[in-house]
Amino acid sequence: MDRRTFTALLEASALATPSFAQDTKEPIVVPDMILGSEDAPVTLYEYASYTCPHCASFHKNVYPSLRKNYIDTGKVKFVYREVYFDGPGLWAAMIARCGGDMRYFGIANLLYERQREWTKGTGGAEIAQNLYKLGRIAGLENEAMEACLQDQDMATAMVATFQADSKADGVNSTPSLVLNDENIGNMSYTDLAAKLDEALK
Repeated sequence: MDRRTFTALLEASALATPSFAQDTKEPIVVPDMILGSEDAPVTLYEYASYTCPHCASFHKNVYPSLRKNYIDTGKVKFVYREVYFDGPGLWAAMIARCGGDMRYFGIANLLYERQREWTKGTGGAEIAQNLYKLGRIAGLENEAMEACLQDQDMATAMVATFQADSKADGVNSTPSLVLNDENIGNMSYTDLAAKLDEALK
């Protein structure tokens, strides 16, 4: 996905969520989703969208080996940051977060594995029902998912957090990897492993 398309969809994602007048509420903190040891010597950020085919490819072809060889071994702290190109991408992230920290990455994997299935639909209502089906597979109840999707304050906070983080890290396409403080874009597992090994020296 090129920069022009990303920028257009970035603006669209901001419009997908209603804006609210400022009030006296405490700001909502949207936590990063993290795997691996907090004390790992290397931190790897992934910026990805649940509706992005290239991201689904990354999670099929690169992520399993990355997790097995670097994250689960304590070498890399992995931080997953959601990108919202569109309404469905935001809704999918809200469903994933609805499962809490323990279920998040399991739901995320399911969203990528079945991306072609749940993104098909003639409108938002049909796609939402597709997401409910995946959520139920992961053990979520309809009422809980409805509450999550209707939490407009959280949706607004998620979009604002995404915009701030992606701007700070210079992210303009997905998937994008940030190794410590360096944006290294997207790459094969072989190339990524070489980068990680160099950083671990």
